[in-house]
Amino acid sequence: MKAVTCTNAKLEVIDQPTPTPAKGQLLIDVLRCGICGSDLHARNHCDELAEVMAETGYPDFMRSDQSVVFGHEFCGEVLDHGPGTRKAPRAGTPVVALPLLRRGNEVHALGLSTAAPGAYAEQLVVEQSLALPVPNGLPIEQAALTEPMAVGWHAVQRGDVKKGQVAIVIGCGPIGLAVILMLKAHGVRTVIASDYSAGRRALATRCGADVVVDPAQDSPYDKAKGHGHLETAPDALGLAVTTVEKLHKLRLPWWHVWRAADAVGAATPKHPVVFECVGVPGVIEDIITGAPLFSRVVVVGVCMGADRLRPSMAINKEIDLRFVLGYTPMEFRDTLHMLADGKVDVTPLITGTVGLNGVENAFDALGDPEAHAKILINPKSDAETPSAQA
Repeated sequence: MKAVTCTNAKLEVIDQPTPTPAKGQLLIDVLRCGICGSDLHARNHCDELAEVMAETGYPDFMRSDQSVVFGHEFCGEVLDHGPGTRKAPRAGTPVVALPLLRRGNEVHALGLSTAAPGAYAEQLVVEQSLALPVPNGLPIEQAALTEPMAVGWHAVQRGDVKKGQVAIVIGCGPIGLAVILMLKAHGVRTVIASDYSAGRRALATRCGADVVVDPAQDSPYDKAKGHGHLETAPDALGLAVTTVEKLHKLRLPWWHVWRAADAVGAATPKHPVVFECVGVPGVIEDIITGAPLFSRVVVVGVCMGADRLRPSMAINKEIDLRFVLGYTPMEFRDTLHMLADGKVDVTPLITGTVGLNGVENAFDALGDPEAHAKILINPKSDAETPSAQA
């Protein structure tokens, strides 16, 4: 079979043996595979990532001198079952799968390790237990985006965003757009999106953002004013004093009233939830500096290098900083059904399709934010440049 490998940042189409599923695994025919921002990063920065992963206890993340087949967001059709594996889903069933693969007693990241080749290929092995049939006739192009959309859904869940809160999305690349779609699916009424790219701002609007900001011209935090957020330290101090003064007038022990209010969330100052979806050094610090007091900041973008921030600023504003990775199996399953039930429309994200011979051109094209958001690979296509249909 044909596959695209990455070795020392070089992408190359090669012939290699068709993989063989072990017990509990499926062989699938790849129908579509998305090119992820993680793939773009890993092409040139995998050694830095591998060092971090080794520190966290996973020594098998790809290295630059290894030959790795990328691809962890995909939809395929079941071809075969491993020995001793029950025949479900049946051959011919379109499926998506969580990108994890067992090798003996170890579990590897599919598409990011030599131990688990990914879906930049004609065929792929996945775990039967992690494979989900595509429901409701969901088009394969949309089903292939289950994985990145699950990342967005996990970020929204970790952000603990209430429908009446303001959500601010910094960066409208594919993951930022996924967060916007999932925020709106969650019922969040006010979503503010910020990006320097006019093309990405247009996509953010199509994905449901209520306010779209060019940060070169305006501040997304200014657009959030009028929602009761505290902007300065004197605002917070004044609110504390004023609140206690008002409670004293009730002629009741003010602390009892405060505790009752706190139990139902009424004593918590209003604050936005900010999603960092850029992954560039300095962005987290910019958010901490610009966001209102008590903001919750959810870091979704993957910054490949070291970064710096001022803890004193975050402390004085009591910023809640959360980092997210991936999703749970339940979030992955729920995301697939949100797509299939029409609760989330991912079609604005899909801006092009290429065959295996066009992967390198697709990587280059994704460097232009005005041109593309998500490019899919169709292994059966001969297209060498990203096109709307392939």
